[in-house]
Amino acid sequence: MLIPLLREHLRPYRRLLLAVVVLQLASTLAALYLPTLNADLIDNGIVRGDTGHILRVGAVMLVFTALQVAAAIAAVFVGAKVSMAVGRDLRAAVFHRVQSFSGEELARFGAPSLITRTTNDAQQVQGFLQVTFTMAVPAPVSAVGGIALALHQDVPLSAVFLIVLPALVVAVTLLIRAMHPLFREMQSGIDEVSRILREQITGVRVIRAFVREEHETARFTRANADLRDVALSSGRLFALMFPTVLFVVNAASVGVLWFGGHRIDDGGMQLGALTAFLSYLMQIMFAVMMATFTLSQMPRAEVCAERITDVLDTEPTVAPPVDGVTEMPTPGTLELRDVEFRFPGAEDPVLRGVDLTVTRGSVTAIVGGTGSGKTTLCSLIPRLIDPSAGVVRVGGVDARQLDPAALARAIGYVPQRPYLFSGTIATNLEFGRPGATEDEMWAALEVAQAAEFVRAMPEGLHSPIAQGGSNVSGGQRQRLAIARALIARPDLYVFDDAFSALDNSTDAALRAALVPWTAGATVLIVAQRVGTIRKADSIVVLDGGRVVGTGTHDELMASNPTYQEIVLSQLSAAEAAR
Repeated sequence: MLIPLLREHLRPYRRLLLAVVVLQLASTLAALYLPTLNADLIDNGIVRGDTGHILRVGAVMLVFTALQVAAAIAAVFVGAKVSMAVGRDLRAAVFHRVQSFSGEELARFGAPSLITRTTNDAQQVQGFLQVTFTMAVPAPVSAVGGIALALHQDVPLSAVFLIVLPALVVAVTLLIRAMHPLFREMQSGIDEVSRILREQITGVRVIRAFVREEHETARFTRANADLRDVALSSGRLFALMFPTVLFVVNAASVGVLWFGGHRIDDGGMQLGALTAFLSYLMQIMFAVMMATFTLSQMPRAEVCAERITDVLDTEPTVAPPVDGVTEMPTPGTLELRDVEFRFPGAEDPVLRGVDLTVTRGSVTAIVGGTGSGKTTLCSLIPRLIDPSAGVVRVGGVDARQLDPAALARAIGYVPQRPYLFSGTIATNLEFGRPGATEDEMWAALEVAQAAEFVRAMPEGLHSPIAQGGSNVSGGQRQRLAIARALIARPDLYVFDDAFSALDNSTDAALRAALVPWTAGATVLIVAQRVGTIRKADSIVVLDGGRVVGTGTHDELMASNPTYQEIVLSQLSAAEAAR
């Protein structure tokens, strides 16, 4: 997976990639020529006492040294630029793919794993690319060129390579093969630590309320220890790699000095040639070490590339249409026909045979027991999920055929668990309507019964909101989320149990203020509180994923046992009849 992933994301940087190769080639060739010059300087300058020759060759060596340094610096700079750009592109690609995921894909991967894949995994691939540009690109040229020039210096002495190179290849291959599964386990361990840490930070109040600090600490410690053990195992193998290479290199150097000394004594080799041969041996071994280091990074980069590719290759189950419909013939209407929804792998559907028609300008309420499918039904309308069977029509058009932007403009959705983004109150309201004026914001806040506490804040609309809205209460968070939906002025409002954290008086005031604001628009309300929905134009009763009753409050009280049970669990018979 690593090579195809890099091939795709390196394509826009082909010119820079070519520049890296050319610069590294120039740097390596200059480095390879220096030992030959040094041998000439020794044999024809130092040994003969020719000072002029020493100065001339020394000047040439300075020129090639400067060329090598300049080319190496430029290659590292360009290589860093390319690797950073690829890392940026990988993070952007994963982010944009995740943005298109439905709840099904998000549940399959999990938020901690997606965060790790976007950050740590992309960073590992980026680091491997940087190492490749810096070390792996010049390694083959250095190794092949060094062997050729070493042969030019002395052929019999070059037999040492027949022993050294196979030994290095076998040792490095065995170590890398052992590290590959450990790196895969390490990335999974990072996912697990991230998941536990995210749970503990998010649920810190629950942990403290139930005095579970010790249990959670032990759970994190276990996950952390498992990650440490895997990292230590891979680290031990990695630690063996360079001593192994250095042992072979130094043993080869000793052998070269031993046999080279005898050849000089026999007159078959000059001192300068032995010095150059040792230099080429070091360059070849250094090239092998660079390749070894690059290969040692490759298993982890390969695992990370597989995880990134897994995300990028996952097609969202809720895919936007190719040519989405942008105009709706009957704005504000909603129709569900024989709708069924089943979670992947589930034996029974959450919704089955649901038929529902909501006309423009009406207020429709949905009630039912826990697990009856109310939230699932609401999620179908803005197309957070798609039905397993049947059709959902918004504005007279199948939601699957609507352009996502047009669908979003048509629906003001307040989920069961409202979420606020880090920023300010104003920036959160602008999610509903970008560019909204302060007057429009205050008007929406007034209807949502949020204006009073916003004015009480020191900075008003510009008061800071923490991630998730953790610095405001649950009721305030719900009212700000409602205001965010109201400011968009959509044709269809969907309130999924959006009043649950409000007290009765605030609930009543908000519902009263909604009437003129939503005049002409369609309102769909999911609520458990009977007082919130009893005056709706139509009430839909869900039980076990099926519609078991539709009508007004009085009609359902007279004929529907499920609705009667819900109402009488909150009100007395006399109150229910009023």
